[in-house]
Amino acid sequence: MLNFTRDQGEAKIHYGASDYIILNAGAFVRCAVTGDKILLEDLKYWNDELQEAYCDARASTKRLLENKS
Repeated sequence: MLNFTRDQGEAKIHYGASDYIILNAGAFVRCAVTGDKILLEDLKYWNDELQEAYCDARASTKRLLENKS
């Protein structure tokens, strides 16, 4: 999804299985594992069941393994 706003704050997102909906405008979300900022244009990894974003595949896999334990 593209974010056409210039707001530099944190966005509130609802994550779906293959897309997301911006609920509150912003420029970034935070990685649920690392806490790093993820620009919306760079957001590629999330979990729709947990409603979490991840900065990369490594963070996504780490959360998956934590939840299996």
